[in-house]
This record gives sequence, structure tokens and C-alpha cells, in this order.
Amino acid sequence: MKALTLALLLSLPVPRLAQPTAAPTTPHVQQAHKGGRWYFAANGHAVYCYGPVRFLPEGTGSLKRVATFCRGDQPIVELKD
Repeated sequence: MKALTLALLLSLPVPRLAQPTAAPTTPHVQQAHKGGRWYFAANGHAVYCYGPVRFLPEGTGSLKRVATFCRGDQPIVELKD
């Protein structure tokens, strides 16, 4: 009887344990600085922008210097001369 029980136990399939998968990496909220530059905004704050500096016409006919693709909630920031 013991031999029969042992034979039955040994004939059962053995489940394989799943290999632990690597935890999915979440991207950081703040990305690394790539190709950007710090500028001094007209309001007195420092801003980090990725785009080129452009000149935009004002209503009076003069030009204002702005930085484009800036980090934060403003895509264009007027710069201090």
C-alpha cells in the first residue's frame, strides 16, 4: 500500500514556480536635462527652456526676446535683456 501511494505521488506532475518578473519601472516625473538651457525671465525668475530663443513682434512695433519650449506651465517665456 505504501509503495502504491509513493508511486502515485511520484507520478503526479510537479508545478513549476514562476520566475519573479522584474518590477516595471515608472518614468520619473522630472526628466533629465537634455539640450536645454537656463534663462533669466522678465519677471525675475530663472526658467529652463529646451527650444531656441526667438524675437516676437509687440503691438508697438518693437521686438521682444522670448525663450521657447520651457519647462512648467508656460511654453513661451519673455526674457530679460
